[in-house]
Amino acid sequence: MVDLTIIRNCYSRISSSPSHYIPYLNVFLAILSVYFVYRLIFPPTGPNGQVLNAQQQAKQKPQPVVYTKFTPATLQPFNGSVEERVLMAVKGKVYDVSAGRSFYGPGGPYSNFAGRDASRGLAKGSFDEEMLTPIDEPMDTLEDLNADEIQALNDWGQHFAGKYLLCGELVEQL
Repeated sequence: MVDLTIIRNCYSRISSSPSHYIPYLNVFLAILSVYFVYRLIFPPTGPNGQVLNAQQQAKQKPQPVVYTKFTPATLQPFNGSVEERVLMAVKGKVYDVSAGRSFYGPGGPYSNFAGRDASRGLAKGSFDEEMLTPIDEPMDTLEDLNADEIQALNDWGQHFAGKYLLCGELVEQL
């Protein structure tokens, strides 16, 4: 059994000087009330302004990224249109550039690189479609790049490695 004398003693101490605890209790209740009123007026919303329920809020949390091997064909859907994530390969490494969706996603200045190997285009400083190797052809070996283009590509590689999450590698076949 529980010794009720301890509980009675604690209660008698608290009840003997209730004025000591009332300001703290009032502040706590006021903060709690403000939070609930705020959540009532401004419920959690998604990017389109739609009110989210608890299940939808859980889906918004980022999923863990698993290091994956991609072929050019398996990387292509990650262009921001087909798949929500935007991935891009540079020097054989695949980066999740979803954080830079305004640059690499649909409508962005680098959108043609999304879901593709961007190495040649970045090395040559060109965003043209002809810089991309067709999906059904062998991967670009980049052997014909000159020293300046190799340096530019290495600089881009460092930029992506420092800014974006490495999530895989680009391989010819799985």
